[in-house]
Amino acid sequence: MTSTAYSRPSKLPGGGPERRLPPRLMRSLTSKIEPKKLGVGLVAGCCLALLTYVSLAKLFAIYSPVFASTANTSALLQNAPPTSSKPSVPETETIPPQETLGGGGDSADPVDPREVPAGFEEPGLPEAAVTRKDMAGSDEPGLPTRKDDGDNAAAEPTNKPSEAAAAEDKKEGDDGNGGQGKMTCDENGVDEGFPYARPTVCELSGDVRVSPKQKTVYLVNPSGDGGFDESGEKRLRPYARKDDFLMPGVTEVTVKSVPSAAVAPKCTKHHAVPAVVFSIAGYTDNFFHDMVDAMVPLFLTTAHLKGEVQLLITNYKPWWVQKYTPLLRKMSLHDVINFDAEDADDVHCFPAGAFVGLYRDRDLILSPHPTRNPRNLTMVDFGRFMRGALALPRDRPAVLGEKPGMRPRMLIISRAGTRRLLNLDEVAAAADELGFNVTSAEAGADVPAFAAQVNAADVLVGVHGAGLANVVFLPTEAVVVQIVPWGKMDWMATNFYARPAAGMGLRYLEYYVGEEETSLKDKYPREHAVFRDPMSLHKQGWQALAQTVMKQDVAVNLTRFRPVLLQALNKLQQ
Repeated sequence: MTSTAYSRPSKLPGGGPERRLPPRLMRSLTSKIEPKKLGVGLVAGCCLALLTYVSLAKLFAIYSPVFASTANTSALLQNAPPTSSKPSVPETETIPPQETLGGGGDSADPVDPREVPAGFEEPGLPEAAVTRKDMAGSDEPGLPTRKDDGDNAAAEPTNKPSEAAAAEDKKEGDDGNGGQGKMTCDENGVDEGFPYARPTVCELSGDVRVSPKQKTVYLVNPSGDGGFDESGEKRLRPYARKDDFLMPGVTEVTVKSVPSAAVAPKCTKHHAVPAVVFSIAGYTDNFFHDMVDAMVPLFLTTAHLKGEVQLLITNYKPWWVQKYTPLLRKMSLHDVINFDAEDADDVHCFPAGAFVGLYRDRDLILSPHPTRNPRNLTMVDFGRFMRGALALPRDRPAVLGEKPGMRPRMLIISRAGTRRLLNLDEVAAAADELGFNVTSAEAGADVPAFAAQVNAADVLVGVHGAGLANVVFLPTEAVVVQIVPWGKMDWMATNFYARPAAGMGLRYLEYYVGEEETSLKDKYPREHAVFRDPMSLHKQGWQALAQTVMKQDVAVNLTRFRPVLLQALNKLQQ
């Protein structure tokens, strides 16, 4: 390109021969010019010339093909107007689109700031495939132009970056964060007095990519540190109860360390929140285990994120997710991802990190712990969370005598299977005589509806079993009465409901069934181990208990049970 902006003509306008003035006339003219005015004029002229030089040089540099091939043009193109036409076969240098995590103002279809698909372009920005040909062919007035006119077309610059380099730049711009990944795992699963080993839970930070099809979580981890095996992998079964009987049925998830973003699978979906990968296999669909193996661990793992987390569920059960949708919606503001049925090409990227597995404490118990519970969450916090998720109105029970004529409400949990309260009607009548307003109901699939019934109660009565786990919906300081079946059920009664009730801020009472109050007396002789040595059955394991002690019904002795009802009334006065 030839520029005449800075050249000075060698002849005067008109093209004739140069005419020189006589010396005497020159001296006459110069004597009439004031030196001060001459100096000001020279300074102004220099400034004008300098400004002209800088302006034209800047335009030439910005739109120079050499500059375009060597500088990072993506930022410049953000402000360049889109070209009116595109070549049918664009040249190879491509400017990666800018990832945008926010919606576009008044756009009719705003972008979800929490999930941005790869290749997203905000409306109004130039398209991704902007080439140097588009740049050089700009027809904007005042800018240098370059046109291809057959044989007279200018040659492409020779210092264009390679296709591989451009692709790597795009990969880093779209997917990688260039940081050092890290994985820390809590593998201390056993503590004194807790018979169920807790599963391993791993927390990942940095560039995390999840491929549901491959059942793999990739961590960009150049150092390779973090507890991986020789092949750079760690395999987990992310169910929140480490039970040897159950674990084979839990989907195995592999955490794989990769040395760079280039060898990790390319992101197809971007998330601005951390991920939690967990399983709902095992004993779920039993309300007690839904709470202790899923909801409480999920709360413990994610409460500090305040809904800004993405849940990915393995061993996915649509009916289970539907049943607990109100609670899952409170846990996460985002739709649950089915880890088992995702599109084969989907790779979810989480630069905010991920958890594989769920932290847990004991059943319905949360205690301070440096790794499992560093924020000192309590079951009171969990109860408050549950009431908020289901819009349950009562945080405190009625106080006896607070309102004239008020009768405290009692809910008796009925059971249709085993451990039924055979004389439920008689118990309800006795409670009514003492001044309670009594109802009975069995927990069903409609969690919000039954939760509302429980929250309306001041006293909850039930035989030991999963139904009593509904205590999580009671108002704080309500009263729980556990009827403990025959068969040395002390440990289970204490650790499943007595201690948890105290941790929830509830008032707890219990009633132990005698030999004459259990249906086992009609099934086994008194010499049987179930009467003579019940602990021998406990030592044989859960299956032995399930076939004997757990298959009984009870009919409480009203003479013995009435004082427990009176204690419940007394606790409502405190």
